[in-house]
Amino acid sequence: MVEPLIVIPGFGIFPPEHTCDGADTSPAITVLGGRAPYLAVILEDPDAAGGTFTHWMVWNIPATERIPGNLPLEGVVSQPVAAVQGTNDAGKIGYSGPCPLRGESHRYLFRVYGLARALDIAPGADRVELGRAMGDAIREYGEAMAAYGRAAEVEPSRC
Repeated sequence: MVEPLIVIPGFGIFPPEHTCDGADTSPAITVLGGRAPYLAVILEDPDAAGGTFTHWMVWNIPATERIPGNLPLEGVVSQPVAAVQGTNDAGKIGYSGPCPLRGESHRYLFRVYGLARALDIAPGADRVELGRAMGDAIREYGEAMAAYGRAAEVEPSRC
């Protein structure tokens, strides 16, 4: 049986610094109730036009109640926390924040997994590879949702 985790991103609407309209840095995430030795995080947009869009995958995070924000865009991270990051659906390693089309608002799911062991997959792995590798290692799971919308561009009036 998979035990529950409590996942708290600290906001219900993404602050601009974690989106394409700001610095596009990864947010800190609080994870409560975990006992597994490792964590993995997947951030997905289920409202994307082409189907679910994966914005971020990070794994092999040693168990902690607070995953720090602003992780470097590198496959293997040593600071501010040890972790491995995958290739998101934008084709980049690491975090790529919300960036819906102008005039749209999307939901974003933070999926956090407590893992029984470190995963033996290469940095830059894709969503499918990560899913296969996690398989029987998942001991805990929790999720949280946050939204982000971008105002429609307004045509300047012609007076």
